[in-house]
Amino acid sequence: MTVTKQETKALRRPFVRELFRKNKFNLVMTVAAAFLAAVSELVISWTIKGISDLISGDSAISFRTLLFVAIAGFALMGLAWVLDTLFLSEFRARAMRQYRKYAFDRLLEKGIHAFSGENSARYLSALSNDANTIEQDYVRMLQNTFQVGIAFVGALGLMLWYSPLLTLIAIGFSLLPIVVSIVLGDRAAKAEKQVSDRKERYTGMLKDVLSGFAVVKSFKAEKSIDRLHDESNDSVTDAAKAREKVKLHVSYASGLAGGALQFGVFFVAAALALSGRGGITAGTAIVFVQLLNYVLAPIQVFPTFYAGKKSAYGLMDKLAQALSQNIPDDGEAIPPELTKGIELRDLSFAYEADKPVLHDVDMDLKAGGCYALVGGSGSGKSTILNLLMAAYDTYGGHILYDGKELKTISPSSLYDLVSIIQQNVFVFNSTIRDNITLFSDFPKAEVDRAVRLSGLSKLIDEKGEDCLCGENGSGLSGGERQRVSIARALLRKTPVLFVDEATAALDAETSFEVLDAILKLDGYTRVIVTHDLDENILRRCTGLFALKNGEISERGTFEDLMDRKGYFYSLFTVSQR
Repeated sequence: MTVTKQETKALRRPFVRELFRKNKFNLVMTVAAAFLAAVSELVISWTIKGISDLISGDSAISFRTLLFVAIAGFALMGLAWVLDTLFLSEFRARAMRQYRKYAFDRLLEKGIHAFSGENSARYLSALSNDANTIEQDYVRMLQNTFQVGIAFVGALGLMLWYSPLLTLIAIGFSLLPIVVSIVLGDRAAKAEKQVSDRKERYTGMLKDVLSGFAVVKSFKAEKSIDRLHDESNDSVTDAAKAREKVKLHVSYASGLAGGALQFGVFFVAAALALSGRGGITAGTAIVFVQLLNYVLAPIQVFPTFYAGKKSAYGLMDKLAQALSQNIPDDGEAIPPELTKGIELRDLSFAYEADKPVLHDVDMDLKAGGCYALVGGSGSGKSTILNLLMAAYDTYGGHILYDGKELKTISPSSLYDLVSIIQQNVFVFNSTIRDNITLFSDFPKAEVDRAVRLSGLSKLIDEKGEDCLCGENGSGLSGGERQRVSIARALLRKTPVLFVDEATAALDAETSFEVLDAILKLDGYTRVIVTHDLDENILRRCTGLFALKNGEISERGTFEDLMDRKGYFYSLFTVSQR
C-alpha cells in the first residue's frame, strides 16, 4: 500500500505530539536555560573584545566595568546550569515515556489476527532500538540545538554591529558547509533506516530461535541456526558500520567547512585591521574569531540535528504506518449475553485469493450447548473459531450472534460475550493470581469460584496463589497452564467459550481432565476444536461437526455419527488404534 507524503505526516503527527504533551513547561525551562547560556557566552565574548581594545588603547570602557560584566556573564551561566538540572532530564524522560506509552496503547488497538499476519519483531524493535535512537538523535539534541541557535543569532547580531562587511564575508564562507550538511543529512537518514530494518529482522530471528529452542536442539540444528544468526548479525553490523561512515562524513565535512570559514574570516579581518580600513580594530578581529565559534556551531550541530530529526521521523513513520493497519472498525454494541445462539450461514473464507479454506459452512450452535469440531489437519476447524472471534471480516456468507451479523458488532462488545482458550497459553512471570486475573482487581469470591471450577484448587493449596509461575509458565505443567487459561475465561464470565486445540500438547489423562472441567461448566455455550477423539468426552457434547476439506462432512450426536459409519466413524476408529 502506497502512502503519500501528506498521509505520512498525518500519521506521524500524533507521535511527535506525544513528545511534548504535558511537557511544554519543561521544554520552556530548557529553552530559557539555553537562552541564558547563549547570552552568557555572548557577554563573555563582548568582554574579551573590550579587554583587547582596552589593552590596545581603543576602548573607553573601564576595566572595572568589564570585570563586572564578565561576572554577570558567569552568573547567567550558573543560572542556566540550575535550570537544566531541574528541567532538562525531566523533559527528556517524560517525552520518551509518553512516546512509548502512546505507541503501546496504539498497539493494543489492533485486531486479534494482527500478530498472526504481521512481524511482531517490528514492534519489539520500534519500542526498544528505534525508541533509543529517537531519544539520542532527536530528543537529546533539542536543547543543545536551541542553545546553539540562540547563540548564533546573538553572535550574528554582534558581528553585524561590529562590521557588516566582515559579516557578509562570513556568510559567504558559510554557504558551502550548509549545502554539504543538507546533502549528507539525507544520506544519514537513509543509513539510520537501514540499520532499523536490519535490527528488526535480527530481533525477529532471535525471537523465532528462542521460541523454537527445543526444536533446534532436538533436530541438532545448532550449526545451521548459528550460521543464520551470523548472517543476520553481520547484516546489522554492516549497516551500522555504513551508518557510522556517513556520520563521520557529516562530522568531518562540517569540521573542514567550519575551519575554512574560521580561517578565511580571520585572515580577511586581519588584513582589514592592518590596512586600517573598515573600522576593524585588533579587538574586533579577535572577537570575530570568538564569535565565529558560535556561527560555526550551527554548521556542526544543525547537520547532526537535521540528520537525527530525519532519522527519528523515518522511524516514527515506519511505526505509525504499521500501527495504522489491522485496527478493527467500530460497530454496534451488543449485550454480553447469548439467548438464542450462533448461526453460520453459507460461510466461506480464504486466507489467499483463489485458495479457499471454507466452503458454504452452515452451523446452528444453540445457547448453552457444547459442540465439538473434529476433522483432519487443515480441515478448517481453527479457522472457524478465528472467524467467530472476528479475526477477519473478509468472509463470505453470514456469522450471526442472536441474529446480529458479526461484521456489524463492535469488537469490544464481542469480547464481553466470548472468550477463547488456545493451545499456546501465555503465562506471565508473575503470581498464579496475577495470571488468572491478568493484573486486574476482582473480588476474592469470584477468583475463588474460577479457581474451583477450573480445577486449580489443588495447585493453589499446594503452592499458594502468590507462587511465581516462571518465564512463560515454566514453573507450571501443561495441564496447569491450561487450567489457568480456563480460570481466566471463567473470571470474565463471558457466556460463550471457545476452546481451540487446548489439549493438543497434553497427555491423555491431563487432556481428559481439562476437557472434563470445560464440559462441567453449565450455563456456558462451548465450542471445542479437538484432535482428541475421546468417547467419554464426545458423548457428552450436544453435537459434533466433522469437517473435511473446509466443508462439513457430517453432523449430529456421537451416537448418530457412529451409527452412520461414515467419515466420523473412520476418524474415530483410526484414533483408537
